[in-house]
Order: sequence, then C-alpha cells, then structure tokens
Amino acid sequence: MLNVNDSLPDITFSLRQDGHGSNPTTDDLFAGKRVVLFAVPGAFTPTCSNAHLPGYIALADKLQGTGIDSIICLSVNDAFVMEAWAKTQNAEQITLLADGGGEFTQAIGLDVQTATFGGVRSRRYAMVVDNKIVKILNVEAAGKFDVSDAQTMLDAIENDGL
Repeated sequence: MLNVNDSLPDITFSLRQDGHGSNPTTDDLFAGKRVVLFAVPGAFTPTCSNAHLPGYIALADKLQGTGIDSIICLSVNDAFVMEAWAKTQNAEQITLLADGGGEFTQAIGLDVQTATFGGVRSRRYAMVVDNKIVKILNVEAAGKFDVSDAQTMLDAIENDGL
C-alpha cells in the first residue's frame, strides 16, 4: 500500500468536463502542484453523494486558501459517470477523475474487491500530494467515514503547516 513520502505511480486517467474528454497523466495532475486527492467507492452512492463529495465542495475555498492548487475526487467509475455526478453535485471546483479500470487504485494498493457491488473499487481515503509525493494519507477502515472527510483534511493541512 502507498505510504507517506511515496511518489504516485505514472498512470493515464480518463476525464470528462463540459462534454469534452481528455486523458491526463499523473504528471499533468500532480507534478509541481499541491493537490488534495480523495477517493470514493462509487459515484452516486449514499455516503459519497450525501457527505464525502459535498464536504469537499463546501470547503473547497478554504482548502484552496491553504495553498492547495486542486482538489480531485477519484472513483473506479467511467468518465461519463463522473461527469454526470459532478453536474448533479454542482462540483465546479472539484475535478472528478475516472480510474475506469482501477489501474491507479490497484497500483497504490487501495483497491477492494466488492463482488456484486461493482467488482474492484477504491477504498475510501484522502491524501495531500505535493509534486507527486504523498504528504498526508488517511485511509478509512471498511464501512467507516471518519478520517477522509474535508474538515479532517483541512485541519491536517493547517496543523501540519503544509
């Protein structure tokens, strides 16, 4: 599993914004930037739609005020689903990134096999990445939502002086 001070793997993702598709790489998204990356098990699922993503939407300005360049929400969903979810959540300040085949999620060791729920999915987590290096990593225990929420990440950034 990925740890603090590890570098993110080089992966190509899928992204759809405003009806246009692109394939940004890890370098495109993280090189030379301070990024909050959080992952959810699935778009449109209850905790993800009712608490996890909305928390980051609500605190986006405060997170960016700490010097965070971008906030990325990742899920093992396709780019079309992530774009639709972004629209329903009014997530203009958040990049909803598709890890469609779970390549990134598996490469960092934060995948979970959910069987009939959807196969390989991401565990719920949040991290701060500085120039592709993980500085803070909070991984949730199965079925929990205690350490990857936006307020916890904001507090960690402010307390660690990142």
